[in-house]
Amino acid sequence: MTQDEVEYEALPENSPIFASLLAGAFAGVAEHAVMYPVDSIKTRMQILQPTPQAVYSGVINAASRISTTEGARTLWRGVNSVIVGAGPAHALHFATYEFAKDAFGGNKAGHHPLAAAGGGACATIAHDALMNPFDVIKQRMQVHGSVYRSIAECASKVYKAEGLRAFYISYPTTLTMTIPFQSIQFATYEYLRKVLNPSGNYDPMTHIMAGGVAGGVAAATTTPLDVAKTLLQTRGESKDIRIRNCNGLFEAWKLIYQRQGLAGFSKGLQPRILSHMPSTAICWSVYEYGKFLLTRESLDKQPIMT
Repeated sequence: MTQDEVEYEALPENSPIFASLLAGAFAGVAEHAVMYPVDSIKTRMQILQPTPQAVYSGVINAASRISTTEGARTLWRGVNSVIVGAGPAHALHFATYEFAKDAFGGNKAGHHPLAAAGGGACATIAHDALMNPFDVIKQRMQVHGSVYRSIAECASKVYKAEGLRAFYISYPTTLTMTIPFQSIQFATYEYLRKVLNPSGNYDPMTHIMAGGVAGGVAAATTTPLDVAKTLLQTRGESKDIRIRNCNGLFEAWKLIYQRQGLAGFSKGLQPRILSHMPSTAICWSVYEYGKFLLTRESLDKQPIMT
């Protein structure tokens, strides 16, 4: 076998973790940073009891009103939190995924959706344990009227007022959402990638298309869980005593249903899909490109086998 016959999908045995860590870190930062303004709009649209100034009819309406009344920079408030957290969290995420997928038999020939889904589930448990506090800070800074000037100030004030629990009150709900989200996303992505590109050679368009569809499907499916997560992560900013004392997924769902009915569970669906489709496409594209480059560099240093 020559160097050209080695598929980049199966990373060289001497550097799988390093390649996955580095590629995953770049992918995570790219994913979150590019689509951050849409994520900010999604958070505001999911707030259970918004201020009158923060009630929007759609994504375009929200972007226009926020930009004109608060300044365009407001849409980027809190982005530093996800940039700081996304690198190491996604590095851990993809390294765990590659290890688990291989352990479950996902790198064998053919389609293995259960292996990909299982790898995605393992990856998200590790990722969310590290990322959850950063996500709480991000959403606290995204809400209308946020007074926090930096992520350090936000973290300090939230900790002093609500304790360490505030950063992990949503963790069980986050896992309840992200495990199916990542399982659906990874299984859909791996299936489409192999259907669109049976040869397994590096093909950017395949990763963009498969990643975009996978992200959109996973986002739409798990939106009701995301609405509950937003309520739990921003509860400390509410003046409503029931929201401030909400302690878990089912209590959050009950409150959402009482206040907004079934429609409340689809709040933020449009911006959630709009943000996840391109961000997931970007994430997978950057990740696969990183693997491709790192694998080529590794192979270039190895003697050619005939």
